[in-house]
Amino acid sequence: MSTTSVEQPTPRPYRSHLRPACLQCRRRKSRCQQQEGISSSTCQMCHVYGTDCEFPPSPRNAGRTPLNPGKVTKAYRTPQSNTPYRREPLASAKAPQNAIHVRTTSTSPPTSASTTSNSGPKAVLSPHNPHLMLALDSPEDEDNSHIIGPAVTNDTQVLADYLSSEPSIHERMIRVVKPRPGSQVGQTPRSSMALSGGIRKPVIFTAVRKRPYGLAPRQTAPLQKYQIVEKMLEPWTSALIDLYFQKVNICFPLLDEVSFKHQFQTARDRISPALLSVLYANSMIFWKSSPELPSEYCPDSRFIWNQATETLFSELHISPGISTIIAIILNVGGRPTTSMIMNEIQLGAAVSLAQSLGLNRDPTDWNISMQEKCLRMKIWWALVVHDKWLSLAYGTPPQIKRFQYDVPDPTLEYLTGKEATESQNASASVFMALVTLTGVLDKYLEHVYDLNQDRDQDNGQTCLELELSLGQWEDSLSDDVRRIITRGNNLHIPGAANLRLAYLSTKLLRRRIELDMEKQEDAIPGDALTNRYIQVRRAAEEIVLLVQELEEIHLSDFWLPVSAFAFTSAITFLLRCALETENTAAGLAQSASLKLAKNLIDSLQSHQDKSGWDLGELCLAQYAEVVDKLLAADSPSATVPEFQQLMMSSDVPMIDELFPNLWDMF
Repeated sequence: MSTTSVEQPTPRPYRSHLRPACLQCRRRKSRCQQQEGISSSTCQMCHVYGTDCEFPPSPRNAGRTPLNPGKVTKAYRTPQSNTPYRREPLASAKAPQNAIHVRTTSTSPPTSASTTSNSGPKAVLSPHNPHLMLALDSPEDEDNSHIIGPAVTNDTQVLADYLSSEPSIHERMIRVVKPRPGSQVGQTPRSSMALSGGIRKPVIFTAVRKRPYGLAPRQTAPLQKYQIVEKMLEPWTSALIDLYFQKVNICFPLLDEVSFKHQFQTARDRISPALLSVLYANSMIFWKSSPELPSEYCPDSRFIWNQATETLFSELHISPGISTIIAIILNVGGRPTTSMIMNEIQLGAAVSLAQSLGLNRDPTDWNISMQEKCLRMKIWWALVVHDKWLSLAYGTPPQIKRFQYDVPDPTLEYLTGKEATESQNASASVFMALVTLTGVLDKYLEHVYDLNQDRDQDNGQTCLELELSLGQWEDSLSDDVRRIITRGNNLHIPGAANLRLAYLSTKLLRRRIELDMEKQEDAIPGDALTNRYIQVRRAAEEIVLLVQELEEIHLSDFWLPVSAFAFTSAITFLLRCALETENTAAGLAQSASLKLAKNLIDSLQSHQDKSGWDLGELCLAQYAEVVDKLLAADSPSATVPEFQQLMMSSDVPMIDELFPNLWDMF
């Protein structure tokens, strides 16, 4: 009787091309060896690290269907010369002919999300499949794409061409995004930003490690915070997702509704915990306006915001990516505002991360899918809007410079599909106007924060340029949008009231700049200065009238949280105007400017009491008592000191009471 010996697996030859190393060893650049004496498919290094040991299929098995189609497998591909390092959403086995050709050896149903690492530009197997989770990375991904700077682009291009013959090296080091053949400088809206030479040069990416060394891929801290948020909001999480797309995303587009909801229902664990947590928190402000949510109960939004923010910062430290940028945008754009400093810190991190991923570059002529182009541009537009308006509100210079990005302005092609409703197209037009208005604001901010202004500059020419830029923007608008900003009509369109307030804030800023320039003139007629004061006061009065005309439908609409600072800006000037133009306390109490300030306070208080509108809280906390004290002045002979003396004097005991510290609110 002969004994049958169990055959041991043949050791893998060193650097074998017939039996390639597993995917994890390729990433670690370690030798892949089978465990001796053990019949196991796990190599020694994966056994030590506790990672999944997956091998790229052999060429003869590349086109076979997986044995378990319900299991999400990792796609393996050879490097492409026209796409950067990226993760690719899995699609059906048969890709359409016009899809970007990506060589892959595993397929899964369209309901599956990608698990391939990276958050750089991504090629999609089926650009017409609406059930794809577009370019949103997972915290478990190990690598990020990082753009290579223009200073070494040409050097890296030569190296990339040379290494293209070594796939194992080239795949890890370099990815090149090449414009479509024939793409010339001048074909994009910001063509002046393109490199010289007439041809748009490639954008080159390299793969960098995503998380710090020593941290395991699966961290429990962010997940635990997210689970706390989700448990508090069950069973209304789906309703909050719907509420976000109904109230926020339609006015400030970031995510594709169909693909995100499909991913949420089928593979929620592949969505970033930080993104989901912040999205829930962002929707909480609209809880009472949703018929699907209980009116008698509402979870503590402050607690949820704190948990969501902690989840976000954990992910920012452990595995930052595109999902992290979107989560930061939702966090900074969340209401109510609770921390100015943290908003600035988060926005700075998002801008830096976006630039490292190349989101500041124009992708319209890249050989990638339209869905990915739209996602990249939407994120950048959102960052620019928040950066400029936070700069105006917080008093800090913007972090994004106009000459450092070439992303074109939004159009309906990039914001809505062919089946978009009339309401969606109208909201998209409002968002387009907001983005282009932000460009006008950027010009004003350049003047405001310029510390090296030429004292001999022509103030008249500067005022003309500022007025011309806003006038040209008004002329570029469609008729419906122009009626929103000039006459206050069509405020029922989602986002329209926020756009009109943003326009009036920009107009008020221009008038204040003109007034300050006028006061710098050595010999200025008194009538000219008085006329400037009247113009600024009328700009502030328009903000007061807008607040008075707001109805419940407008108050429950989308608003940028920095809109709250438009009210403080308007009331600050009205108080300044009253103090500078009146010499007695009795005259101050009868000042038209002070009465406008009182009207603004009363309207904000009414909206807060009746609708719980949070945007007026900052103005009420800072100036309600101040206005009441100034109106209560009963000494007709008492003189009012010059405004500048009032602000600089240390002998005025009530100065702290008149002007409370801004930081007390946060």
